[in-house]
Amino acid sequence: MFPTERLRRLRRTAALRQLVAETTLRPNDLVAPLFVAEGRDRPWPIPSLPDQFQHTVASLLDEVRHLRDVGAGGVILFGVPSVKDEVGSAAYDPNGIVQVALRAVRDAVGEDLVVMADLCLDEYTTHGHCGVVRDGAVDNDATLPLYARTAVEQARAGAAVVAPSGMMDGQVAAIRSALDGAGFTDTVILAYSAKYASGLYGPFRDAVDVRIADGGDRRGYQQDSRNRREALREARADVAEGADIVMVKPALTYLDVLADLRRELDVPLAAYHVSGEYAMVKAAAANGWIDGVAVAIEQLTAVRRAGADFVLTYFAGEVARELQR
Repeated sequence: MFPTERLRRLRRTAALRQLVAETTLRPNDLVAPLFVAEGRDRPWPIPSLPDQFQHTVASLLDEVRHLRDVGAGGVILFGVPSVKDEVGSAAYDPNGIVQVALRAVRDAVGEDLVVMADLCLDEYTTHGHCGVVRDGAVDNDATLPLYARTAVEQARAGAAVVAPSGMMDGQVAAIRSALDGAGFTDTVILAYSAKYASGLYGPFRDAVDVRIADGGDRRGYQQDSRNRREALREARADVAEGADIVMVKPALTYLDVLADLRRELDVPLAAYHVSGEYAMVKAAAANGWIDGVAVAIEQLTAVRRAGADFVLTYFAGEVARELQR
């Protein structure tokens, strides 16, 4: 008679477990979302995002250097302008806050980190929507030229990667055409291809001071959380239009979508572990209910296991430090 299979043999020591691990989580798998605010004289804590800040340019550079030193893979910048308008003009102003920050980050760390810029209008508009609003709705085609202008300014300021997040039809094609036409043929497009209308974005909206006018929402252009197959259609369309990387957002509640895209596409795949996912872990840890860092590592490993090549997460610095130990 054969003995009972000894599945535990390979779990006996830490060295054995590390040797046979099917999924890895390394510091350079992590990208840190960072907020930079115009007109601040000091970094401003974000209450619903513990340990995260609206940075000044100076404090942003300190954080970027720290992330480089702990081995993080990159950063993605979000701007908080001092003045907003109906068409989000600060997003594509050459002297807008993200462009100023991109130039400073590029000069500070060069190519030691992958420097990305979120590309959307919601942080910059008075109404809080991701595009031009006409007759009470977001006008898809009127928005595309503004995304194209923003992409060129971000690339000119030093972004290696621009990341359109507005979920407008045709946004990747418009951006790729504009970048190529301006000579930025090497600028990478990371498309938020499967971005769902989620209840997990609340702390992020606090971070960028965004409120959607008249109690509205973005369900008319972000994906419906009940739909799975639609994500693959979105991602395939973005790849066909020139996206170099596609992303799923949020991460944990859409692991099935992430796995679908990994199985069907051969481009790099990212996922965004969003503000609500981060805040819930932080809140539970603050109450002593869980080990926050251990849970964060478990969650981020699950996102990698489902197929993500890298993860955008507010835990990037904290987890990268832990992984270096």
